[in-house]
Amino acid sequence: MCQSATDATLPNPAVTVLTQADALSRYLDELATQFAPHPGSLPRTPLPPAPPPETGEEALDEERLLLATATAHPQDLNAMRWLQPDDFALLLHGQLYRCLTALARRGDPVDAVTVLWEAQHRALLTADIAPADLMALVSTPVGSPEYWGERILRRALLSHAHTVGLRLHAFTNDPTNTPHQLITGSRRALADLTALRTRWQSATVQPQALNTPRAARTPALTRAGPPPLTTTPGARAAR
Repeated sequence: MCQSATDATLPNPAVTVLTQADALSRYLDELATQFAPHPGSLPRTPLPPAPPPETGEEALDEERLLLATATAHPQDLNAMRWLQPDDFALLLHGQLYRCLTALARRGDPVDAVTVLWEAQHRALLTADIAPADLMALVSTPVGSPEYWGERILRRALLSHAHTVGLRLHAFTNDPTNTPHQLITGSRRALADLTALRTRWQSATVQPQALNTPRAARTPALTRAGPPPLTTTPGARAAR
């Protein structure tokens, strides 16, 4: 699962890691039947640190494009509750997304000026973030918010799946864990994927009640966007 979460060559890595998570859950259920029932106790294995978020230029540019297109099409935000500020690789981008959703849900006008006002109200502007830079960031829309939002959510899902895989690996490599501790800890780790899985399905699965084809996503387009407001070095952790 760790390898799949970091394999850029897979055609649909989100589906792959969720399928692998389901297979692991079934294996744990089978393993549990091989031992007498016992009160579950969590393993005391020190958890490995979560891999840092991917902050390469492609990931950050997708987040900037989401902010710009959401500013241009705020009416789409209420249908995108599956995307959360914590899904963003850059903290500032997640905070600006929170500004946009707050404006949209209050029914306030949404444009570069109102986003700037909301950011000031939330004390997001610092000496390193000029108002002009922030307004430029949300003023160059390309495509649709839903398209970029799905890409951001997929990155968050894969990152979390990578973290879960590292935890299971640590549990299985700790000889002090009993089978019950291994099963309980692994199930708890896999359960942490549930909320992200639910949001991913909300973003990508057509409800059965709607017997109409899903609208096509706007393809990614290349554009020379504003320079990033913050540069955060990061590298993808590898197995």
